Amino acid sequence: MKRSFLLAFLEKYLSRFDLEELVNEGLTKLLSLFLLLLVFYILKKTLHAVVQGIIKPSLKLANNDLNRQRTLARLIENSLSYVLYFFMAYWVLSLIGLPVSSLLAGAGIAGVAIGLGAQGFLSDLVNGFFILLEHQFDVGDSVVLTNGPIKLSGKIYSVGVRTTQVRDSDGTLHFIPNRNILVVSNQSRGDMRVQLDLPLPLGANLDKVYKVLEKVNAELTPQTQIITQPPTIIGPQTLSNGQYVIRVHCFVENGKQTEAYQLLYRKYQEALNEAGVRFIHPNL
Repeated sequence: MKRSFLLAFLEKYLSRFDLEELVNEGLTKLLSLFLLLLVFYILKKTLHAVVQGIIKPSLKLANNDLNRQRTLARLIENSLSYVLYFFMAYWVLSLIGLPVSSLLAGAGIAGVAIGLGAQGFLSDLVNGFFILLEHQFDVGDSVVLTNGPIKLSGKIYSVGVRTTQVRDSDGTLHFIPNRNILVVSNQSRGDMRVQLDLPLPLGANLDKVYKVLEKVNAELTPQTQIITQPPTIIGPQTLSNGQYVIRVHCFVENGKQTEAYQLLYRKYQEALNEAGVRFIHPNL
């Protein structure tokens, strides 16, 4: 009797549904979702083409440098993409049949509660806005970002109003909330100084060393475009480990510090070796 009651209940319940209508409605929604995704894909590609083909060239006319152009172009594209994603989500929810207006009303009621947990998000937006407004860094810049004892160095990969992406020397991509960026040290604005400490024996003839270094500087500077100012011989120094060195400063194009250091060090060592002055290890 209990079984017959359950069967009767199920039959009565299932009789309320029109299977053909449900299938047709489901197929219609699937087709609509497919067409919506197709339209979204086309709009996304069109947006990218518009940014690269129209907006980016217009930034060149505004006399922005290359890094600034890339930063603004990526920011504009990301901002428009967010708007596109918002409408995409709205349309998908509407097609599924969820009461979007009720959800938005509920979100408005819960706005105060959400706002209490969104202070960090708002701080990211405000700090990101001022980073862009003050032109603190652009895509491709070499920077050191500091927050108290924490320091992160690398090249700017992407700049947004909420997060900044930095790729460090080993290729790791870091996503940094803008509110955590307290100090920006930009190493891509103007020439950078390279410091060379040439380890010499205590009995080295300084007159001979100076003449050799000055000769290298005179020959090398006109031939090397990355050196923006002739090297300056600072003179004898004693390092913290007791090593006796001759210190040389040189200003080079930003981003070329390692290349310039290796070139100058090699040229100085070769010239001093030929003059009979050899570099000495501090433990020897």
